[in-house]
Amino acid sequence: MQASGLKMVRIDTTKTDTTEVKKDVLPDSIANEPQEVMIFWTKKNAVGVNFNEVAFINWNSGGNNSISALFHGNFERKYQKKLLSWKSNASMRYGLNAQEGRELRKSEDQIQVSSTFGYRRDSVSNFRYSAKFNFNTQFANGYRYPDTNRPISKFMAPGYVFLGIGTEYSHPKDDLTVYISPVTQKSTFVLDRVLSNEGMFGVTPAVKDEEGNILEEGERVRTEFGVLVTSGFTKEVFKNVNLDNQISLYSDYLNKFGNVDVDWQMNVNMVVNTFIKASIGSHLRYDDDVKVKEDINGDGNLETLGPKVQFKQMLGVGVVYEF
Repeated sequence: MQASGLKMVRIDTTKTDTTEVKKDVLPDSIANEPQEVMIFWTKKNAVGVNFNEVAFINWNSGGNNSISALFHGNFERKYQKKLLSWKSNASMRYGLNAQEGRELRKSEDQIQVSSTFGYRRDSVSNFRYSAKFNFNTQFANGYRYPDTNRPISKFMAPGYVFLGIGTEYSHPKDDLTVYISPVTQKSTFVLDRVLSNEGMFGVTPAVKDEEGNILEEGERVRTEFGVLVTSGFTKEVFKNVNLDNQISLYSDYLNKFGNVDVDWQMNVNMVVNTFIKASIGSHLRYDDDVKVKEDINGDGNLETLGPKVQFKQMLGVGVVYEF
């Protein structure tokens, strides 16, 4: 995205209302001249849905009919005036998968809001003093299928908030940004009492007696203080083929400094025409505080294991409407 973000539009002051300068106040030569107005706000909106369907009729190799849909939206606002900039983005994704012979399942669920305020020392510098806010959570309950009686995640369980100050480098020609914040607070929210008592997503679990009675409720908000490094890169690698790479690295000063939480998304977006687009993407996560829980001995209780790399791959073709 270009660093300036400014647009120039012309208005004809011969068609005026009460907020404009009246024609009879100025000489005709000035009143009839088009006037330039600075537009400091720019916006981008996009909503769409991707589909994937497989159907079998007398297919002797076997297989189950299935259909999946991914609904997504992205909304961006940017303000640019002289040395000040303010960019905010909200994105939402929700996917469902229906397969013959089993219940409807959630395939993707994400709410993400980010906002960055920046100030440059001069008009030619690529560096900004920046303050960044980022929020992540999900819409609906998540389950360890086929068990749908006990949710393993909910809205704001988890929820993540990053708030920090630092410096940001941006290269307008390559659409490259690098943000470094040595002062960042990370808050992990697990507002569901059952999940917080179990110590999910890195919060401190409840204290229980030998009979399993809760003596002290589990932690619902975990606060960390550390260093955050993020980078974003977008580029048209081939005609109508765009690469979008976003990575976030965070390490807590107070708890095992050097263990890095990773959130890395890479997408290749291909434009078929104005409305039809295809995408291939991957999403990798690693958080040292998030321990995997599994029932490894079949007794119905979840045993706590170590942290593991989480990985998701996506492929979709769908309709996108931009406005």
